[in-house]
Amino acid sequence: MSKNATAMATGRQRMQARRRRINALALSLSLAAMAFGVFWLVWILFETVRLGLDGLSLATFTEMTPPPLAEEGGLANAIFGSLLMVLLATAIGTPIGILAGVYLAEYGQKTRLGGAVRFINDILLSAPSIVIGLFIYSLVVARMKSFSGLAGILALALIVIPVVIRTTENMLSLIPNALREAAYALGTPKWKVILSVTLKAARAGVITGVLLALARISGETAPLLFTALSNQFWTSSLTEPMASLPVTIFKFAMSPYENWQKLAWAGVFIITIGVLLLNILARVLFKNKH
Repeated sequence: MSKNATAMATGRQRMQARRRRINALALSLSLAAMAFGVFWLVWILFETVRLGLDGLSLATFTEMTPPPLAEEGGLANAIFGSLLMVLLATAIGTPIGILAGVYLAEYGQKTRLGGAVRFINDILLSAPSIVIGLFIYSLVVARMKSFSGLAGILALALIVIPVVIRTTENMLSLIPNALREAAYALGTPKWKVILSVTLKAARAGVITGVLLALARISGETAPLLFTALSNQFWTSSLTEPMASLPVTIFKFAMSPYENWQKLAWAGVFIITIGVLLLNILARVLFKNKH
């Protein structure tokens, strides 16, 4: 018996040593992968800050996009166009996305319609943004015979909707059924349970999904090239071509002109800081409401 016990103890020690080696290897590979990713992220952020601050000035926020080799100029029209299109696209896409997400989580879990909506949403979620831009081009721009801010808003809204649907459905699915059942036991109708219990409990997650969608469309260039195009001048008309930061950055960064390249980096810095501030604001507002 003692020999068998000794053999078993030796086998367990070998197995534990083997597990420790495998665990150490897996941990080392994970840390190496993390360090690799963080290295490039830090480098990108460093270059964005270094080159972006060099192109920032008061004129960046007060003057229109300049011609090549001009001594003055800014991004005022592009900043305004981006803000207008992003905010309106979010305002259009968010209610649709939340309502569809509520349906999928609360009503359509096992229905054919719910399955179809979920399948279509997955396609939209993985579709390249340039495909959405081409779709809006054929549907709106080709019929209006003009590029317009309205077409850009519709393209961005189509990008917002599937992101909000997915996050809303996932957040509502995480809410325990005990909360719903307790409200039903008090005689509360289902619509009020959804509005006052489940959506309120999942509010932080839903807002996070909206911010993710907002961050995604803030840097989209391809759909705007086919819809809003660009405009060197200030315009608030949604029926005319409208400037935007991503398209202006793309155009200026690809040019050989130094003043345009500086403004392109300034635009990249503005978008990065804007998205960062939105995420920080959301964390601060909802840190005690999870």
